[in-house]
Amino acid sequence: MMMSLGTFVFSLSTAAYQQLQRQMSWRHPTSERVGARAARQYVGPGEETIDLSGVIHAELTDDLLTLDALRELAAEGRPLALVEGNGMVYGAYVILSINEGRSEFFSDGTPRRIEFQLQLARTDDDAEGA
Repeated sequence: MMMSLGTFVFSLSTAAYQQLQRQMSWRHPTSERVGARAARQYVGPGEETIDLSGVIHAELTDDLLTLDALRELAAEGRPLALVEGNGMVYGAYVILSINEGRSEFFSDGTPRRIEFQLQLARTDDDAEGA
């Protein structure tokens, strides 16, 4: 297991990601002052997103409909616990988008290679099972 998002497990036999990008921000709004620079005040964490990109190979995967399971989780709209295989807990995330590209087809139109990008956003809601 590389990582789990709720009940979905990322692995070689499902959807192996090759790249994980995590972006975090913190909010510091400004307040204008006469005769001085604008004042900044820390008001808390901002957006936190994770982008996963990878490839599904027909020769390594049990099921080429793996991304359909992720689409079903996304359609539910609930926050899901994101946990790495090494035990690191990222928190509760929702699926914002799934992009898919298919190439290198068998003669019946089945793709040998499916590239995917998944964008997740952290939420403060309780994660299912977390």
